[in-house]
Amino acid sequence: MAKPKTPGRSPRERTEMPSQTASAEGSRVVEGSRRPDDERFDRLFRPTSLDDYIGQEKHKQNLRVFVEAARRRNEPLDHILLCGPPGLGKTTLALILAREMGVTLHATSGPAIEHKGALAGLLTNLQQRDVLFVDEIHRLTAAVEESLYPAIESYSIDIMMGDGPHASTINLPLQPFSLVGATTRTGLLTAPLLSRFGYVMRLDFYPVEELVRIVQRSARLLDVAIAEEASVEIAQRARGTPRVANRLLRRVSDFALVLGDGSIDRDIAVESCDRLEIDQAGLDEMDRRLMSIIIDTYEGGPVGVETLAAAMAEPRDTIEDVYEPYLLQQGFIGRTPRGRIATRKAYEHLGKTMPVQGGGAPPQGTLF
Repeated sequence: MAKPKTPGRSPRERTEMPSQTASAEGSRVVEGSRRPDDERFDRLFRPTSLDDYIGQEKHKQNLRVFVEAARRRNEPLDHILLCGPPGLGKTTLALILAREMGVTLHATSGPAIEHKGALAGLLTNLQQRDVLFVDEIHRLTAAVEESLYPAIESYSIDIMMGDGPHASTINLPLQPFSLVGATTRTGLLTAPLLSRFGYVMRLDFYPVEELVRIVQRSARLLDVAIAEEASVEIAQRARGTPRVANRLLRRVSDFALVLGDGSIDRDIAVESCDRLEIDQAGLDEMDRRLMSIIIDTYEGGPVGVETLAAAMAEPRDTIEDVYEPYLLQQGFIGRTPRGRIATRKAYEHLGKTMPVQGGGAPPQGTLF
């Protein structure tokens, strides 16, 4: 007798299911997601104004205009969506916007707003022009999202009073406020919610020059002396992500304190990163292992993700959500309809000889 098929889950439901991805992210120094040990240092390193915020220059210029216009009109800031990979400063920008507007920031996250009553409690506590920051806004439930629409359009919310045949709906007016949403997965946002944001701000990965400035600023806040060359070494390995740069700086400062005199020069930075197994491209042991499996075991690919997950003894979600994105973005691996392949860049990075035919595929025979 055939087993009944398990019903599929929607993208929204999949994001709400616990998985091993979070634990895999939390164990990697080069992962942009927030870790428990980041909290205290995030508060220390976090800039408090647009002038102190390093990078994202074109977005900063636009935000200055929007903030000044809202001030002159004495109106709340328009609703803003901040999207991009973790660790690029979305939460920091929300805090800065509230400070620049001179109002209070009320921070929450999509999974924390479990029902319409929790949303109503948040909205009724807002004062005029306050900023409501919702992190991971793509994880709002459908019922909560529907209730949010009139709140951000007409500053009102419908509250159900009573039960059964005596139930009635009360339309409760709200103070004009600004919604600032943050998401790492813009594709999971519904079209109605996305269309209600006045400005969608896509954060870009940081170039090495800006990460050098961030590392030097963080070193001053930690009261650690660091050489220019050491800042460059750390910035090159930070994957274009300020949170990773700051995390690496903390680890390198530990090595400098124990192995040296506490100051960070290029030699101690290189030795520290070598001990952490992070190379100049920002790849760690697991990144190199994934590429090596494709090249050595499967002759450059293509290889299916399920096979790759089994070879690495990792869940498929971890391969797709943790290890692949950066390798794909940097061009070390590629996706094809038949599976993953190693690119020429991966062969060169690992010091391996690429087959004669391109694309990482093994040589094929002739037709006749």
